[in-house]
Amino acid sequence: MKLSALMRGVASNSIAEDKEIGKVTCDSRMVEKGDLFVCICGLRSDGHAYAAQAAEKGAAAILAQRPLPLPGTIVTPDTRAAYARVCANLYGNPQEDLKLVAVTGTSGKTTITCLLRDILRAAGRKVGLIGTIQGEIGDMVIPARHTTPDPLQLYAMLSRMRAAGVDVVVMEASSHALDQRRLEGLHFCCAAFTNLSHEHLDYHGTMEDYYRAKRRLFQQASAAVINADDPYGQRLAGELSIPVIRYALDEPAADYTAHSIQITASGDRFMVMAGSQLARAQLAMPGRYSVSNALCAAACAAQLGVSLETALEALAGSGGVPGRMELIPAPLPFTVIRDYAHAPDEIRSVLSTVRSFAPGRVITLFGCPGERDRTKRAGMAQAVARYSDGAVLTSDNPRGEDPMQIIEDALAGFSGSTLPVQVIADRYDAIRWALENGRENDILMLLGKGHEDYQVLNFGTIFFDERFIVQELARKLREQDSI
Repeated sequence: MKLSALMRGVASNSIAEDKEIGKVTCDSRMVEKGDLFVCICGLRSDGHAYAAQAAEKGAAAILAQRPLPLPGTIVTPDTRAAYARVCANLYGNPQEDLKLVAVTGTSGKTTITCLLRDILRAAGRKVGLIGTIQGEIGDMVIPARHTTPDPLQLYAMLSRMRAAGVDVVVMEASSHALDQRRLEGLHFCCAAFTNLSHEHLDYHGTMEDYYRAKRRLFQQASAAVINADDPYGQRLAGELSIPVIRYALDEPAADYTAHSIQITASGDRFMVMAGSQLARAQLAMPGRYSVSNALCAAACAAQLGVSLETALEALAGSGGVPGRMELIPAPLPFTVIRDYAHAPDEIRSVLSTVRSFAPGRVITLFGCPGERDRTKRAGMAQAVARYSDGAVLTSDNPRGEDPMQIIEDALAGFSGSTLPVQVIADRYDAIRWALENGRENDILMLLGKGHEDYQVLNFGTIFFDERFIVQELARKLREQDSI
């Protein structure tokens, strides 16, 4: 593709020579002769420092935020935004032929996007999904590396979705992606906001900056679906000039509300009020927050022309979301549930729900992610202490950080609590101990990993699927008992 075609819509100085470009990359290690190299300013490195290396390897042009003494340099005010635009042009702007819906917020994004996918499929739409667990192009599954992909990957997926006849694309919009302008050039027929709580402050610094990153999404949307129960949601709704549809469990003036909520271990039953419509609903995902997520999905679907009746029928038939309040079938005298909750508010929501229907003890196994916000670790432990009868403190993804230091940070949250806490740094050993010491009618909660089938340690990434591990350990325990 010609350089001029790639640069269409990108603010820049004049292009000295309109060359044929081989490929686009922001990784200097991937540069080959004839490529366009984009200098991205990252958290740990600045792409401008590698521009000379890219030029030596034969880059035909270099897109930068400041003048460089290199041939073919093009200067633009924001290379992140420019990179997204260039990638869109590279793939023929597939977003123009697709209806796009995005969900943002601290928690609930994955659940809502998956529920909305199920609703849209039930309505006869061909759906593309981009999210934390995986990407989907119709029935084809694509493993996910990030909640919201890099622009080059994102537009490649959108291009494949268009070619496959996808009608609607439902995606999660992370605060990192919004801050890094990965969604530049996309327009959403509907954007949803779930909530905002203490998370990712190692990246954003303050809750205000975190909020501003989330708010950016709604500058690219035609309508907003917002959780009116959340203080930041209320603030956002008051700041927007686009149409706002509110959903809530506790705010009766919202457009979508739920009433007569009954929560059991097998799921929820409730009534939905949407304007003048009143209908019964059920969902196989226990928890008030699951009901809230279902309201959001139904409200988003309505913006795409799906009736409330169709939406609620689809929700009743949905099998739930992997790693979100997921029951792990195993030959044990107690229940094991895994969930992705890895922040204080998420843990409070999950455990308070389980506490409401638990027939016996609630035992919580959890760890805190390494090389992430240290200030939330004690808060995670405090939430566990409030709603549990016992805890197993272990590792999550320690990465390059000392697992015992992470555990020490979390232990501070148990100060003053009488909760029995077992510390076992190795997560596999911790799960084994919890299974060996479980009692009849207990509910064992495995928090933090959710759908993940890996663990990131200081030497690399290993296979770690808690569903598989629990089932295998339970089988071994049963065989030992039968000897």
